[in-house]
Amino acid sequence: MGRYLDWVWAAIAGVMLAIMIALNSGLASYSTPFLASWVVHGIGALMALVLVRASAVFSGIPHGTLRQENEKPPLWSYSGGAPGALAVALGAIAVNSSLALAGALSLMLVGQILFGLVSDLWGLFGTPKRSLSRFDLMAALCVIAGSALLIYSGGA
Repeated sequence: MGRYLDWVWAAIAGVMLAIMIALNSGLASYSTPFLASWVVHGIGALMALVLVRASAVFSGIPHGTLRQENEKPPLWSYSGGAPGALAVALGAIAVNSSLALAGALSLMLVGQILFGLVSDLWGLFGTPKRSLSRFDLMAALCVIAGSALLIYSGGA
């Protein structure tokens, strides 16, 4: 059951990503993509603070002890905001272009899948190494073909 619950969380995250990109591109159309990215990440930082506080309160863990004292995250793990901010800004630019929301999201999905395959293959950023199968490559090709069909058929 837990495995399928993970699928539900992932699908909800995908829907939220699409909503975030649509809202951010709307804000970017009134200002600039980079200003919109700053606003979105500022609000995101506040929301993250609220979620961390709520998590600590509801789990009964005192503030500042969410991790063991001797356990420190790797230095590279702090850099996640940089590609996130760039992705938000570039997404806002792409959505406000001829790609529109569907085309931009489909190409973002292609980028995520291709990077995921490379990450699985080489074990990047602490992910478990996994050999790629022909089904992985066929799935990636299907997503690429679907994206091309969506963009070039006039659907985007």
